Amino acid sequence: MKNILRNGLIFTMLSLAVVSCRDTNNEADDVDDLTTDSNTEVRVSNDGDKVKIKTDDKKVKIEVNDDGSVEKKVKIDN
Repeated sequence: MKNILRNGLIFTMLSLAVVSCRDTNNEADDVDDLTTDSNTEVRVSNDGDKVKIKTDDKKVKIEVNDDGSVEKKVKIDN
């Protein structure tokens, strides 16, 4: 009985540790906010590797590099 209780407690602690270490910041949220504006200009390259989103106060560039990594650049005009 003690073994079951101890294993259950260890499992619960590990579960909480894994859930609390999750990255909850989603970069797609920034892009979703930009695309809902009516003054937003979106450009996509022919091969689809580059996306440029431009609003009145913000410019976002999203590029897929040759090695497959995604690079996001945000420029805020003040």
